[in-house]
Amino acid sequence: MAGIPPAPSPGVVAKKPARRCAEVCLELLCAESVRLFHAKQSGPAAAAALEAVGYRVGQQLAERYTRDKPRLGDTLEIIKFVCKDFWQALFKKQVDNLKTNHRGVYVLQDNGFRWLQRLSPPAPGSDPGREEAARQLALSYLHLPCGIVRGALCHLGVICTVEADPKQMPSCTFTIRIMA
Repeated sequence: MAGIPPAPSPGVVAKKPARRCAEVCLELLCAESVRLFHAKQSGPAAAAALEAVGYRVGQQLAERYTRDKPRLGDTLEIIKFVCKDFWQALFKKQVDNLKTNHRGVYVLQDNGFRWLQRLSPPAPGSDPGREEAARQLALSYLHLPCGIVRGALCHLGVICTVEADPKQMPSCTFTIRIMA
């Protein structure tokens, strides 16, 4: 009877193992989503569609990650939650830097943004057109995470806009502007 696990003690509820997805699957899903949306639509329509998908995903993730936590208080506490816990769960690291002007603008700096690490940055001093093309490609990969962050914040009661800027790949700056 070595192959049969022991019966749980009375009154002890067996916990289900946590469901997880391989990291590479999530990265490939993001890349394929960007490719698919840009193949079906072009320009701002593809960007808006990707952000809308991200928004819905962000709402659901925020609901799941805050289910067993006490209600978050003010806007700064919510932003800190996103920078630490939410970012850790989604991108496997915390935000590297958080800045604010205390007037509704928050700047999140991620020096090694996971979803940009597989993109090839242009060589230093290369053709400006090539640098701009690489920047535009990186921006197309950032609509989904911008939507995810905005959806999470909106679910937590912070109505905002989220913009990303990939200055030095894979580094990325996310700017959150709170709507008054």
